[in-house]
Parts: sequence; C-alpha cells; structure tokens
Amino acid sequence: MQKVSLRKVKAPASYLQDNVEEVLHFSLQGLLPAGHTLALNTTIGTLSHLTIKQDRPHMLVEQQFTTSEICVLLPLLEAYPYYCPYEILLASFNMGRVSESAVARSRQRLQEALEAGVWDQEMRPVRNVLSRTRLKTRAFGIEISSILETGYILMFMPNKYRQDPE
Repeated sequence: MQKVSLRKVKAPASYLQDNVEEVLHFSLQGLLPAGHTLALNTTIGTLSHLTIKQDRPHMLVEQQFTTSEICVLLPLLEAYPYYCPYEILLASFNMGRVSESAVARSRQRLQEALEAGVWDQEMRPVRNVLSRTRLKTRAFGIEISSILETGYILMFMPNKYRQDPE
C-alpha cells in the first residue's frame, strides 16, 4: 500500500496577504465542458476538476502542484482566455501574487536581459517550472502553449493526447 502525503504547500507570504480565499474556482469556458470547473486549493496546492452528477459534486481529476508551479499556473488561469505575458509569469514566479510595480520591475528586468543577450537565462527557471506544470495540466485536457515573443496561453488538448476524465 502506497503512503499518501498530505503535507501543506507553503505559499509565498505576498500571496497569502492578498488572497483571503483558500480555494479559487475557474470555469474556463471553451476549455472545459459546461458545468465543469477547476478548483485550485492554494493551501495544499491541489488543482481539481469538478462537476455535478446527480445533484452532488464529483471530482474527475486532481493533481498536486508545488509552490513554484502554482506561481506560474495561477496567472495562466487568471488570464484565460487571453495569454499571460512573460513579465507577469516572471513576477509571479519570483514574488507570488503580483502588483503593477512587480510586473513593471519584471518587464524592466526582461528588457535589460534582452539588451544584454541573456533573456533565455533570465526566463530559464520559469520555463523549467512551466515544463513540470504542463505535464500535470495535461491530465485535465489543458495544454500550456508558448506564444513566440509574447507569453503563454492555456489551450484545449485534442482527445488523442489527454486522459479523458469521464
């Protein structure tokens, strides 16, 4: 029998100050079927795909995410159906929940890195975490796609590549 760990994922202090809800819900219209929702539990770091069956909540898929993974996943979920710019992902990765000033600092940092020819090195830690996050979101039928020189966006995965939760 495999032992399951339910340890708490430590959220960044800046995230906890701005966020009073422990569970955030996302309907992601066009990505999920009608009546389905994703619930991100920021306390324990789980993302759950929920629906209602016979008037009762039913969990279809659940994945555990690290604090770093949540820091890149949350801005993607919040930006949907639009893309999430690099500077927002970098600010969230470095500081948790972000402010306009944090985004402006990240934008400046990326601009300086671009001018110095080290943009790839600046974004490498974010891309590494996005890669791990992408593997986990595929269980939900969601792909994290790169938009060249812009950012990342959540997209629907064709059935042949995803686990069908129903």
